Amino acid sequence: MTEKADTPLYPLWLLAEVTYSCPLQCPYCSNPLMLGERSKELQTEDWLRVLAEARKLGAAQLGLSGGEPLMRKDLEILVAEGRRLGYYTNLLTSGIGMDESRIIALKEAGLDHIQVSFQADDSGLNDLLAGSDSFAQKQRVARLVKSHDYPMVLNIVMHRHNLDRMREILDMALELDADYVELANAQYYGWALVNRDYLLPTREQLQQAEAIAHEYQDRYKDRMKIYFVVPDYFEGRPKPCMNGWGRVFLSIAPDGTALPCHAAADLPGFELPNVRDHDLDWIWKDSPGFNRFRGESWMQEPCSGCDKRQECFGGCRCQAYLLTGDAEATDPACSMSPRHRVILDAVQHSAQLKVLPDPVMRNKRNAVRFREEKRDPQQSCADKPVV
Repeated sequence: MTEKADTPLYPLWLLAEVTYSCPLQCPYCSNPLMLGERSKELQTEDWLRVLAEARKLGAAQLGLSGGEPLMRKDLEILVAEGRRLGYYTNLLTSGIGMDESRIIALKEAGLDHIQVSFQADDSGLNDLLAGSDSFAQKQRVARLVKSHDYPMVLNIVMHRHNLDRMREILDMALELDADYVELANAQYYGWALVNRDYLLPTREQLQQAEAIAHEYQDRYKDRMKIYFVVPDYFEGRPKPCMNGWGRVFLSIAPDGTALPCHAAADLPGFELPNVRDHDLDWIWKDSPGFNRFRGESWMQEPCSGCDKRQECFGGCRCQAYLLTGDAEATDPACSMSPRHRVILDAVQHSAQLKVLPDPVMRNKRNAVRFREEKRDPQQSCADKPVV
C-alpha cells in the first residue's frame, strides 16, 4: 500500500452521480463501458447520509449528475437536503425529463444552478450524436432555465464532428441568452477512447475553432463567459486531473463506489471503497484508494524530478494506465513522457483516415439507426472522405 500522503483538509466538490440511466448515447460518454445495474443504485436514504457526511468533511459544492439525474424521482428530495445542509447545488442535465412543473419544484427545493448539455447547434447533428431526438427539448429546457431566473449555462462537448460549427454553436448560445458556455473538447476515456478515431479532430480544426472561440470571447465578454477547454492530446502538457488525485474532488457512483476521478474504477491493483461499507471520513482520509496517488512518492521519472510536478501532479492516472498499461507512468499527454509517441501517433493516425468508422454505441438499435440516418451537412459524416 502506498504511504499515506499529506492531503487537503477536506474535499471542496462532491459529484453525486445518482443514476446510470440516460436517454442519450453520446459517443464520448464518460460513464463506464459496462454500466451498473439499476437495482444496485443507492437509495434515497443512502444519498442523504452521503450528503451529510461530505458536508461534515467540508464539501461546499454539490453536483447532481448521472446518467441523467432527472430520471431519479427523488431528485427534489436530494436538492432540498443539499440546500438544508448548506451546499451550492448544481444540476448537470441533458434536459430530458424536464418540464415547467419540474423546474418549479426544483426551484422550490432550493436548486442553485442548472447546466444544460447540447451536442450541436443543428438538430440533425445533435440528435444523431445523442442517439435521441432531443434537440427541440434541449432548446425548450434552456429557455425554461432562463425564464426561471437561473444562470443560463450551456455545455457542449467538442470533437471532430462539431468543431467546424463553432461559430454557429456560439450564435445559438447568444440566441438562447446564455450566461456561460463551456466548450469542453472531448477527453479520451471511456466511450470517447473506444470512439477516438471517430471523434479526434485534426490540429487545424482545433486551431480554427479556438480562434473563433477567442474572437467571441473578446466580442461578447460583457454578455457571455466562454470557456474553451483544449484536449491535452494537442497541448504537450497534461492537465492537473481533478486538481490532483484525492485533493479537492470526490465523486460517488450510482452504486456507491467512491472515486477520486470519474474513470478511477478502471485502474487495476486496488479496490475503491464503497459508501455502503465505510463512512466518507475514512474513505477520504484513510482509504488506500484515495491515498494511492497523493503526494509524490509514487512518481516515476521524469515526473519525480520535474519542476512542474506541483502544477500537473503527473497528469491523469487513468489516461496513463489506458495508454501505457502503467498507472504510475507519466501521463503520455506530456511532451516529456518517454511514451508521448502514443499520443502523437493517435493524432497522426486519425488525421490520415480517409473514411471514419461508425461510432460504437451502448444500444445496438441506436447503432443501426446511426448507420441508417447518418448525414454530414458540414462535411462531418462518417461515410465521407476526410479532407
